[in-house]
Amino acid sequence: MNILITGGAGFIGSNLCEYFVGEGYDVVCLDNLSTGFRHNIEPLLGKPNFRFIEGDIRDLDTCRNAVKGRDVVLHEAALGSVPRSINDPINTNANNITGFLNMLVAARDEKVNRFVYAASSSTYGDSKELPKIEHNIGRPLSPYAITKFVNELYANVFTSLYGIETIGLRYFNVFGRRQDPNGAYAAVIPLWVKALLRHEAPFINGDGSYSRDFTYIDNVIQANMLAATVPHDTIVKQAQLYNMNLPQNAPLDLVFNVAYGGNTTLNDLFRCLRDNLAKYDPQVAAIEPVYRENRAGDIPHSQASIIKAQRILGYNPLYNAQEGFARACEWYYNNLK
Repeated sequence: MNILITGGAGFIGSNLCEYFVGEGYDVVCLDNLSTGFRHNIEPLLGKPNFRFIEGDIRDLDTCRNAVKGRDVVLHEAALGSVPRSINDPINTNANNITGFLNMLVAARDEKVNRFVYAASSSTYGDSKELPKIEHNIGRPLSPYAITKFVNELYANVFTSLYGIETIGLRYFNVFGRRQDPNGAYAAVIPLWVKALLRHEAPFINGDGSYSRDFTYIDNVIQANMLAATVPHDTIVKQAQLYNMNLPQNAPLDLVFNVAYGGNTTLNDLFRCLRDNLAKYDPQVAAIEPVYRENRAGDIPHSQASIIKAQRILGYNPLYNAQEGFARACEWYYNNLK
């Protein structure tokens, strides 16, 4: 199977490239290196089953070139971060909606077998229901959340009109190796780890009671592998057993939560990161966080139901948050020193 991974030099994308190249798939990686890094894919360059294209999904011709001869697209390219989208909604829209539409058009015209894309838990918006269930969403609370919801709408329309198979994976707070700790919009885990390793006090927005379903990168790799490779007939059969009205010969248009199904407060996250890093650097154990006001666009709590992905795709996340925190801290300690 020939795979295109967009955003393949980024955090999630580079881990997907590494996995699929290692499994013997023929992989093309497309990235404009705006938030991804060449060093993330450096070990793959020169391998016979890996090719890197430096290009931008906002350019349709680039998308058409990248998708040539591909059976499956794993679309990871996007401008992430709720705060970034609040500060710069135009660029977020251009990358996450225009770029997404370009990739859909290119994939449709190339007649790829399946288009798997990175959706987001931000789509649940102001829904207070816990755990989050795929068919019950709320009102988006940020430009970023709007763009990821529009992606799902476009995927649905392209499946209905053109018959392209689409599977959206709603990621819940993914973390792990190669997640960038630098920049104004760094995610909370690498940002806090970097501060702790520098013996600085991390900032906690609010009182630390907000909670998230932190999801280790290897669980996300598994979900993408299943979404890309589980046969159509198997998915349809399992969906029917799950009581979804999915006709046998209909093209797929499905969305799944990708998480562990757990719940960790920011206070618990801080203590867990501090305790893990203190194993390598005892001075970290004495550091306490600094609390400040809540951040605009943040939701109080997020926890996923993963029953749909388990039943239909066979998703079985191997690492809970605490196991992932330990692995991530070890990686950061060895790579940020």
